[in-house]
Parts: sequence; structure tokens; C-alpha cells
Amino acid sequence: MSRIRRHWLPWLVVVVELVGSLGSNAQADTRGPAVLAALLALVAVVPVLLREPPGWVLAVSGLCVGVYFTAGYADGPIFMALPAVTFAVAWSLPPRKWVGWAVVGAALVATGIMLNPAESPRFDGGRGPWGPDGGPEGDLSQWQAFGQVALIAASGAIASALRSRNEARAQRQRRVVSDERVRMATDLHDGVGHGLAVIAMQAGAALHVLDRDPAAARRNLEAIRAESKESLDLLRSQLARLTDTENGAGPAPRAPEHGLADLPALVERVRTGGLEVVLRVEVDSASVEAERAAYAVVQEGLTNVLRHAGASRAEVSVVAVSGAELLVTVHDDGRGSDMPSKERRSGMGIVGMRSRVEALGGTLDAGPEVRGFRLRASIPLSGSSAGGAEGLA
Repeated sequence: MSRIRRHWLPWLVVVVELVGSLGSNAQADTRGPAVLAALLALVAVVPVLLREPPGWVLAVSGLCVGVYFTAGYADGPIFMALPAVTFAVAWSLPPRKWVGWAVVGAALVATGIMLNPAESPRFDGGRGPWGPDGGPEGDLSQWQAFGQVALIAASGAIASALRSRNEARAQRQRRVVSDERVRMATDLHDGVGHGLAVIAMQAGAALHVLDRDPAAARRNLEAIRAESKESLDLLRSQLARLTDTENGAGPAPRAPEHGLADLPALVERVRTGGLEVVLRVEVDSASVEAERAAYAVVQEGLTNVLRHAGASRAEVSVVAVSGAELLVTVHDDGRGSDMPSKERRSGMGIVGMRSRVEALGGTLDAGPEVRGFRLRASIPLSGSSAGGAEGLA
């Protein structure tokens, strides 16, 4: 029963086909019983009730309609049987799985119409210009057959077009969900990864001064507590968004996005672990998207300094240039070109930052220098992009 459609429209088509065939043949002078005509019409149209009718039902429907006409039954709703079934099949299957069967069904229907013995009695009893001696009855059969084939083809084409449109819409929706997942993964990497790097640095600093400077160790532990709380809040928010998206409940409220005003707090958390950070911010105004991207670049840059560089000092610069772009630079005095090639390789963080920046129409470069490592991003102050607000970030 799960394969049967529950929508009322297919059932209405079946009822109209059945009742219409009974009525038209009960009032007409046909050779066979009206019940048989109704049975043929019912078998011909009943596949519209299936949720996913197979392609071969088109041949079965065409055979029933062809037999109906060959047996001399009256015209009526039977003309709509195969077009309705074709629409249902084309809605459920790609063209390669139904077009061949539709051709077979249409050929059977056209043959039945041409062989219909009920054509002559409908026109003046076969006398005069409407009889078999040279009237338009043969032409009428041909036009009926042609019209039926055209109607079948039109039904299939319309259903296929609607199916393609729905598939395109579903593909766009899947792409949006995929892009959102990529963004969430990037946000998790940026936030949680940075938090873990700061926690590891703070823990190391606390262990180093634990015996001789308990007050400094206490400050490190307080910084660990604050950083871990922020990272856990971010993780909880991202998991809630993912769960709501999977359940189809729509996106959950996003965690607050950081901007340039949050850079001093970010730098201060890093400083408490022992890394000297010099911050320079010279920006009068920038779009929200540009500020978010700049903060993310600085966060990723400082995270890489803590994890890989072995540096004692880092310089962070966020400067508006020519009133059109935001130049973000993170430079450290760590190992730089002496860093092993495995660690120099761009990881998910830099790839995510490059995607975020390029989505806004900017550029990002990262690489080692003779002394240290430099991360440099150019971001349009307007934060506009041709591909949307924030792209895949």
C-alpha cells in the first residue's frame, strides 16, 4: 500500500476514466459489453496510482487502449488514459527508462484507432460523402491517431521538464547544505583549533612557572578556563546547527561572529601564554563580512604561530589601504624556512581562510621567509563578491 499515491488527483483521473467509459459505451451502439470497455479503461489508467510506476506499464496501457478501439468501443475519456500514465511515468523516471516504452504504447494506440470499426456508423450510416466510398472518415482516424501521439509526447515532455526542474532545485538545496557544512567545519577548525592551541600554550607556561610564580600560573589557568569555555560554546553551537540541519528543522542560531573590535581580546589571550604579540589596527570602517574575514585570518595566523613556528614574537597588522581594501598581515620570528616541509604544507585552516577571502573578492598568501612565517590577506573593505555574501567559508 505504500506504493500507492495518496493524492486525490490520480484517483480522480481513475474515477473519471471508469465512469466516463461506462457512460459513453452504455449510450452507444457498440459490439461488446460496456463492462469490458470499463475494465480495459481501468487497466489502462490504473498505473497513475503508483508512486513510481515502471516504464513497461506504458506498453500495457497502450495495449489496453488499442484493444479498446479495435473492439469498436465508443470514444470518450479513454483518449486521456495513456497521456495520464505517460505523465506519471515521466514524472518518476528519467527519459532513458520510459521513452522506448512510450513509443510502443503510442504505436499500439494509433494502430487501434486506425482499426476502429466504429468509425463508419458515426457518419450517416456509411452513406453519402461520409461513407467508406470516399469520405473523410479515414482522414479523421489519422488525425485522431496523430493527436493521440502528440498528446502522449506532450505529456511526457511536460513531466520530464518538471522533473528536471525539481531535480535542479534539490541539487541546489544539497549544495547549500554542503556549503554550510564546509563553513561549519571551517568555523570549528578556526575557533576550536585556536582555542586548543592557546590552551596548550597556557598549560605549558603554567607548568613552567608553577613552583616559583604561583600568581603567574594562576593567570595562565584562568586564561585556560576562559579559552576552554569559549571553545566549548562554539563547539556546542556548531553541533546544534548541524543537528538541526540534519533533522530538517532549519539552521540553529549561529554563534556571534567576531570582528575587528574583538582583536585586542584575541591578542591578549595569546600574550598571557608568553608569546609577545604586537597589534596594529588602522581601519576607520569596513563591512561586517570584511571584519569577520580579517578576524578569522588573524586567528588562524596566531594559531599557526602557536602550533608550528616556535616563535617568541608575532606582529599583527590590519590596515585600510587606499580606502578600498583591508590588508591583514601576521608575521612571526619563528623557524620560517627552517620549518620541516610537512609542517609548511597548507592545512585545512589556510585553505579555509583562502576560500573565505577569495569569496569576498580578495587574495591570501602564506609562506615561510628567511626568518619567520608570513600570512598576508587583501580583503575588499566592502566585502562584496560575485558569488554571494560569504561563499563557501
